[in-house]
Amino acid sequence: MSSSAGGGDSKLFARSAHPLVSPLQSPLKISSELPCSCPCDSGRTCFLSMLGGAAASPRHVPISGLEPTVTTGDIEPALMMFFAYMPPPVLGSRLTTRQGKVAELRQELNSGGKKEKNFGGKKIALKKIVANMTMSNNDMVALFPDIIGCMHLQSLEIKKMCFLYLVNYARMRPEIAVKAIPLLEHDMEDQNPLVRALALRTMSYIHVREFVEATVPNVKQMLRDSDPYVRKTAAFCVAKLYDHDRQMVEQSDLIDRLNSLLRDDNPTVVASALAGLMDIWERSEAIKLTIDYKNASKMVAILPDCSEWGQTYILEALGSYVPQESGEALLLAERISPRLSHSNSSVVLTCIRVILYLMNYIADEKQVSALCKKLSPPLVTLLAKGPEVQYLALRNALLILQRRPEVLRNDIRVFFCKYNDPIYVKVTKLELIFMLANEKNIDEVLTELREYATEIDVHFVRKAVRAIGKLAIKIEPAARRCINLLLELVATKVTYIVQEATVVIRNIFRKYPDQYESIIGTLCEHLDSLDEPEAKAAMVWVIGQYADRIDNSDALLEDFLFNFAEEPVEVQLALLTATVKLFIQRPTKGQELVPKVLKWATEETDNPDLRDRAYMYWRLLSTDIKAAEQIVMGEKPPITAESERLDNATLEEMCLNVGTLATIYLKPVQTVFRNARPKKLHDSPALQKHRMLSDNQKSISMFGRGGQPNNIDTRTRAAASANGSEGNLAQAVNDADAYFASVGSQQMSAMRIDQADDLFGGGGPTTPSYVVSAHAPQTVLQPNQASANNGDLLDL
Repeated sequence: MSSSAGGGDSKLFARSAHPLVSPLQSPLKISSELPCSCPCDSGRTCFLSMLGGAAASPRHVPISGLEPTVTTGDIEPALMMFFAYMPPPVLGSRLTTRQGKVAELRQELNSGGKKEKNFGGKKIALKKIVANMTMSNNDMVALFPDIIGCMHLQSLEIKKMCFLYLVNYARMRPEIAVKAIPLLEHDMEDQNPLVRALALRTMSYIHVREFVEATVPNVKQMLRDSDPYVRKTAAFCVAKLYDHDRQMVEQSDLIDRLNSLLRDDNPTVVASALAGLMDIWERSEAIKLTIDYKNASKMVAILPDCSEWGQTYILEALGSYVPQESGEALLLAERISPRLSHSNSSVVLTCIRVILYLMNYIADEKQVSALCKKLSPPLVTLLAKGPEVQYLALRNALLILQRRPEVLRNDIRVFFCKYNDPIYVKVTKLELIFMLANEKNIDEVLTELREYATEIDVHFVRKAVRAIGKLAIKIEPAARRCINLLLELVATKVTYIVQEATVVIRNIFRKYPDQYESIIGTLCEHLDSLDEPEAKAAMVWVIGQYADRIDNSDALLEDFLFNFAEEPVEVQLALLTATVKLFIQRPTKGQELVPKVLKWATEETDNPDLRDRAYMYWRLLSTDIKAAEQIVMGEKPPITAESERLDNATLEEMCLNVGTLATIYLKPVQTVFRNARPKKLHDSPALQKHRMLSDNQKSISMFGRGGQPNNIDTRTRAAASANGSEGNLAQAVNDADAYFASVGSQQMSAMRIDQADDLFGGGGPTTPSYVVSAHAPQTVLQPNQASANNGDLLDL
């Protein structure tokens, strides 16, 4: 039996090629000078520390130069099996591999010589280097001298890869990179315009002092090159140099030379020069942009001859033109309107932006309406593209509808959701459906929303249910149909549908206080389905508001109060107010609950808002019950479906940035891009100020921030404040309640002190607190006669 086992072991180890463990070597001696890294603390290296398994094994086998010796019998059979199949440890293998890869690539670069046709081996080696470079492998920087040695080869493909390597690693090894400057300057004299442009572009992209200084004279020469592609590249290089060293460019004549390219015969060169000038203007604090009607007309005239990106550059520049007459703005808008049918989405959105801008300077309202009708088809066409472009178009449509509601007025069906639309597209389409809904199409919209409310995506279903409730508030004749649809959905007993329906029905009660009270019983049947704070707070509000019409309102509130301490603050605040309303409407039912809840809220809570409200109610109830009833149960202004719009300045800036990321976030451009120059409508004799949006105008955004009622008279508040205590206390509290209920926390934090004083009739003027902006507003000056004649756009 033992010999059989031994034979099996020797057969097993006979298959091993491991140099340290062999059935022919016993005893086994291993030499190593590495310190032991396992938990044994023996100070000598052992097998287990080399294997990384010392912590997992109870045995330790130390190694020294001579002693002790380890025989195969001293090691457990399982460990011996591991040794038999384990490859030998190689110290520093990663470093060796890296050095070997660099050496191998260097050998491939230097192989072949002049006899090799088409430099096939060098191209393969360079492709490997570029692949490693794109993976942030900085080991390739060791090949810098070899790459510079390949730059003289007469192969455009090799030059492209060498120049790409140079741009990527020049700042890491500037002392070696400067050796490439003579080679680049030599390539700028090549007969091939592609090589000349590539060499100039490479030199201008490297942010090293020697390269920047060497680029200036070469750019001046290339701006006068005979080939338009080289001149186009040189125009962009001027903007790149301005990014590297603004003072050097401003002190040179590069901007004047760039201005001279605007009179070039090639439309692509003109568009590139215009793009470079616009980029310099956006980065500069000292340079003024001047575009008159003559320059703008020239730009529009070359639009059809430019590439799609050239058209985008020209349209971007037209957004900086300030019309002095209404006819100029109308003519330019008509001339660029054919770009709305372009296949490139960027051209279409930029054209829409410019037309929206020019509308502010057109006096004829019929012409403005005609232009609005032209904006609808291109927006609808963008919905046939990919989901990302769809989302961009939809977000911009939200802004355009707030500024120009007549756009897309009759195109609601194109915004109906498709089964394969991404969720972000569906939600945005749902908001547009709500904005476009009216009495004529409400039946069609409700049918569509019924389908949405039965989909699988929970988030989308919630939005659909909320939209139904919002439509009941927005379109009063359709309120009954919307409520019936909500009750139909509640009957499905799907938890998240019931909770969303409860929230929107609470808002419907606030809009129509004495109507549709028959559905309260249906809501009370589904109390067990409410587990979200917002839904609970909504249901508690309904119970408190209609406590005198719900027979067991005290019992329902007591059930909610059972876990008062564990509820979120939102629910606790609702329970506190509902209990006070119960006591006011049914004193006999609420006299036991009110002291209990007030004691909890004042003595056992750490939330200051809840505690302060409880103290207020306590003092109010103990002072005058009738006054408390007038304050707590007094009539409130009915809510509206119109949420608070973006403020006038922000909406104006958003419309001037249609097609950019700022419109995706619905935030000012400087919030998204810190260094961006803010855009605004500049004053002009043609500016239609009487048609500008007023501050109290509301948008119809569905999922925006909380709205502010329109029917709050600030003059009444001012008079009441001036009269002091002689004013009507109940009316003052109602006004304050209505106002603060409509103003969100973000609004209050953003409001200046002087605004609040003006609103509530405060004392004398106060000094407003402003946020210091890092970028002072830039003034676009109209050109004088001299600048109009020479055609320069940028002046120092």
